[in-house]
Amino acid sequence: MKQATLISPGNIVFSEVGTPTELGDNDVLINIKKIGICGSDIHAYKGKHPFTPFPVIQGHEYSGEVVAIGAEVRSVKIGDKVTGRPQLTCGTCGPCCAGLYNVCANLKVEGFQAPGTARDYFVLPEDRTYVAPDQVSYDEIALLEPAAVAAHATAMIRDIENKNIVVTGAGPIGNLIAQFAKIRGAKRVIVTDFNDFRLNQLKQTGIGDLINLSVETFEEGIDRILKGESFQVGIEAVGVEPALYNLINNIEKAGQVLIVGVYEEFPRLNMGFVGEHELSIQGSMMYKHEDYLQALNFVVSGQLVLKTLITHRFDFQDYNEAYAFIEKNASQTIKVLIDVN
Repeated sequence: MKQATLISPGNIVFSEVGTPTELGDNDVLINIKKIGICGSDIHAYKGKHPFTPFPVIQGHEYSGEVVAIGAEVRSVKIGDKVTGRPQLTCGTCGPCCAGLYNVCANLKVEGFQAPGTARDYFVLPEDRTYVAPDQVSYDEIALLEPAAVAAHATAMIRDIENKNIVVTGAGPIGNLIAQFAKIRGAKRVIVTDFNDFRLNQLKQTGIGDLINLSVETFEEGIDRILKGESFQVGIEAVGVEPALYNLINNIEKAGQVLIVGVYEEFPRLNMGFVGEHELSIQGSMMYKHEDYLQALNFVVSGQLVLKTLITHRFDFQDYNEAYAFIEKNASQTIKVLIDVN
């Protein structure tokens, strides 16, 4: 089978390797159909992801068709359209024992610290496999992973129905977080970005409170939309220091700031200001089983829109070209899919 391996920054090589032939009793073999490229993948491709060594087989957002199952598999059948949760956890550390396996002390993530799905076939355990109904496309199934990120982050918001929420970054994660916040009943959802193309894509999902930072300041945009009100929750979904400053410097006292973006360079914070304003700054790490289920349910119900995120696609053999395209055309790109099979 074909396989793509990122061996060094900016260098994916292709090879032929053996197809898995033996499955454990609880394993599922899938034929990979689509792979999504996300911001974390781009950081890794550039050699700037803080937790990804080389070489690595990328691919953690994906869809596939089940082609074989182990003897004890009951919830998955051959022909099912599926994706999988890419977390490898130890099950014995403190967080795992507390049910917080998404922050397992020994966590490895497929596509970063463990081999991912950039290949023809991939083996999954049944308990990390999610079956989608036939009406959900392989494109959409590949985006359930970032949707689960958004599900998890917005589930951390306290009393969301009474909160004005500001999301920094209109990329795929920011877009999905905004959608989830709206679905969960947030009082108002505002998204900021410098990219008018990405902001306009949000309008297709019903998110209309947008701040283009290339034409107005963060403060001006907040005043225009909230008309003297403040916001109580900020979600940083782009991973740059100025975006974090905008949230912390303008959020209501005792507000909640969630960090979802991946930072290539560590930001500096005025912790005295954070203390005086009694702000809660909290990380949001990936997702849990229930987040995948909720994302899938919202897609099936039509509340969560995924198709509008997909702006470009490339064939498997053009993996390197896909990254080059993203680098050159970032302002007109949201989600790029790799067509594997």
